[in-house]
Amino acid sequence: MENYQLLKILHSAPGVLLLLGVLAHVFMLWKAARSGDSAVLQRKLKRTRLISLPVFGLLALSLPVSGWWMVNLAGFPLGQTWLLASSVLFGVLVLFGLLLNGRLAAWQALGNNPVPTSLLRFCAVYAGLIVLLLLVIMGLMGVKPA
Repeated sequence: MENYQLLKILHSAPGVLLLLGVLAHVFMLWKAARSGDSAVLQRKLKRTRLISLPVFGLLALSLPVSGWWMVNLAGFPLGQTWLLASSVLFGVLVLFGLLLNGRLAAWQALGNNPVPTSLLRFCAVYAGLIVLLLLVIMGLMGVKPA
């Protein structure tokens, strides 16, 4: 059972890092957009799209692998409701992550031009939905049978 506890920690760490990373980047981009300095905003957007989003993608892709391994070690059947629901929500999470990446690319492509409010709203809604989905998935993982 020691392997299960270690795997549980190794499975939880990317989820927590992903949640904290998304929140940190939302705050960072919001703060840069409010400052009015387009050079700083462009630098933050470039860093977010070139470094952070691929790292977040790797963290997110490690979750199903370690989750399957953990379920296999615990002997849970894959057809349990909490597991199926979290898998579907994870697919939706990945979709919103890709949509957010597209909106950030459009924002970055604007350069020094003013950002349309609809683009800002889409980015905020996608980021908010990602955070909400992460919290719901973590909640489903927390209420699973022991």
